[in-house]
Amino acid sequence: MQKIRVTLVIQNCPVNRFAHNFALTVKDICAAARQNCDFVVFPEMNLTGYAPADVRNAVALDSGWMDELNRLALKHDIAILTGLVEKAGSGKIYATHLVFRPDQPVARYRKIHLSPFEAPYFSCGNDVGIFKFKGVHFGIQLCYDAHFPELSTAMALKKADIIFIPHASPRGTPGEKSASWKRHLTARAFDNAVFVAAVNQAGKNDAGLNFPGISMMVSPDGFLAAENIAYKNKMHTHVLDMSLLEHIRTHKMRYFLPNRRANLIGE
Repeated sequence: MQKIRVTLVIQNCPVNRFAHNFALTVKDICAAARQNCDFVVFPEMNLTGYAPADVRNAVALDSGWMDELNRLALKHDIAILTGLVEKAGSGKIYATHLVFRPDQPVARYRKIHLSPFEAPYFSCGNDVGIFKFKGVHFGIQLCYDAHFPELSTAMALKKADIIFIPHASPRGTPGEKSASWKRHLTARAFDNAVFVAAVNQAGKNDAGLNFPGISMMVSPDGFLAAENIAYKNKMHTHVLDMSLLEHIRTHKMRYFLPNRRANLIGE
């Protein structure tokens, strides 16, 4: 398999400043494209900012700004993963991440597991979707989703090669967030033989929250491939050797999924 270039964007995302956040996102997409990236991945709710109790910042999926991201995906032959608080036509509010790819309809992942701070305000998504770009199958989880191992396994069983996990995870220092991620994200990668790529918001968001800026790449062998800390907007590009997946998945003692006894665990 080929090598894939992934840019993870640590971003400051103030609440109720959609135009500002969108302009910064466009700027970062163009910068990632200049690095010949295949994927550019933004934090959870980067376009709207994160303030669960204030759903006034929810945004409908509008052809105006979405057309601009579609244009950029086509122009640069890049997959763009960007997030927002979505106000659906039904009136429900979702934590949503969008996927823009050249000549494909906009895809959407709605957060499945809501934290206790989010559940009173948001609705749960129900689709464990897998997307494809340049021969790579990938899934998306959002922040709290990553604490449920069965979701990663479900994505791996659907042939995911990479699981992207954008975060809007406040409080704590970057070091504390790093320690937390290393406890569970490395396990998600190792147990399921997938790459895991995570990225968080950074700094104060004008709604009383402060985010430790961090991004992390974990290899399918469970080892930490890269970690980056930033206190303001910063992007980092990683080159993934996708042949590592085949190496692990053809190893009898390093690829566990084929030997799961799903009938004994309630599936």
